[in-house]
Amino acid sequence: MLARRLPALRTPYARQASTKSSLRQVLEEVVPIKQQRLKQLKAEHGQAVIGDVKVENVLGGMRGIKAMLWEASVLDPNEGIRFHGMTIPECQKLLPPAPGGKEMTAESMLWLLMTGRVPTPEQSRELSRELAEKGELPVHVQHLIDSLPASLHPMTQLGMGVAALNHDSAFQAGYEKGIKKTEYWTYALEDCINLIARLPTLAARIYRNIYRPGAPLASVDKDLDLVGNYTNMLGFGDNKDLTEYLRLYIALHGDHEGGNASAHTSHLVGSTLSDPFLSYSAALFALAGPLHGLANQEVLRWQLAMQEELGSGHEVSHEDIKAYLWKTLKSGQVVPGYGHGVLRAPDPRFLALQQFCEARPELLESPTIALVKKTYEVAPDVLKEHGKTKNPYPNVDATSGCVLYHYGLKEFKYYTVIFGVSRALGCLTQIVWARALGLPIERPKSLSMDAIEKLIQ
Repeated sequence: MLARRLPALRTPYARQASTKSSLRQVLEEVVPIKQQRLKQLKAEHGQAVIGDVKVENVLGGMRGIKAMLWEASVLDPNEGIRFHGMTIPECQKLLPPAPGGKEMTAESMLWLLMTGRVPTPEQSRELSRELAEKGELPVHVQHLIDSLPASLHPMTQLGMGVAALNHDSAFQAGYEKGIKKTEYWTYALEDCINLIARLPTLAARIYRNIYRPGAPLASVDKDLDLVGNYTNMLGFGDNKDLTEYLRLYIALHGDHEGGNASAHTSHLVGSTLSDPFLSYSAALFALAGPLHGLANQEVLRWQLAMQEELGSGHEVSHEDIKAYLWKTLKSGQVVPGYGHGVLRAPDPRFLALQQFCEARPELLESPTIALVKKTYEVAPDVLKEHGKTKNPYPNVDATSGCVLYHYGLKEFKYYTVIFGVSRALGCLTQIVWARALGLPIERPKSLSMDAIEKLIQ
């Protein structure tokens, strides 16, 4: 137990800075508090034991080892994700929406992740304006993306574009000039804001080139929020329901603690003092892996195959779905969208998306969304009976891609790009904080099987 209570920010939703404070000004207030807290942790509790390492952890991909500092979010196996202590329902209630909208925005989630505080509507809107003003792509990145073949995977193009943005990195330029370590975070913040601002423009250009060649690409509208601009540039600006869905989707996917592959990659590369553009491009290539960011595509394919075999989600029976689930399991496949590396309860993000669906008649009428809901009513019991799944409950991927498909965004390979736009909020927040707290280069100890056997003996 800690000898005495460490200094901490008050409960975030009890704190709001002055409406005149910018994101940088709030961080200038918060950073010294966190720095002092870290200093005290090191001094008073540096030798405290918070876990142990078993051979199965080393052989199983380091799963479960408590070995990273990640300030913005913590994933509890039973409660799900919390952002600075706030649950998803609390975020939905307290984080400001876009003007005329109901769902929390990417900007308000970014503010919470960065500062631990809830922004005022004015602060969130001002951040939207800043991002819009910085949202245009440099000409050399436009030329790079336009030169790539349409057959090149959109995630490869996104990673290349993000890496190329480092041409204008403030952090890299400042480091070469010899800035003080205490100033690292301010330069990293500048890069991170610029990258978040340009990601939708980059992602939309990739979509246009691959799926809508020759179609006009809308300019960034200074009066729209980040997701409003993104949807508009994708060519879906008239679909207000899709815009609202993407606001919720991107906010919910913004951070999911630091141990997942993309977040860990950005943290690892950033620990070498690579600039945020290079660090996040590496994270995107981790996100592109089938075991990480492609899950909602697999769910949608599986759901559509079930629908083709069984019929409309409105007509199919629970017994038919149960038989299809057993058919999937007996063939040696997993049920996509169910199970999670950490969670042992239904994913709160899935529940939030289901609530979104249930509030919209057009989604309730969708045969695909109806099948998602009926599958949720059957699958947990089947998986429990099967006995080989640690978590028989749905994760966010069980429904996220299906809603995109319903709203007309049907290009499966592009779904992970949207994930990449959202996950930047958390990964880049942590790069700022890693530089503010002076975290060292990450360097775990590796062991051979011989070395492990000697330790056991």
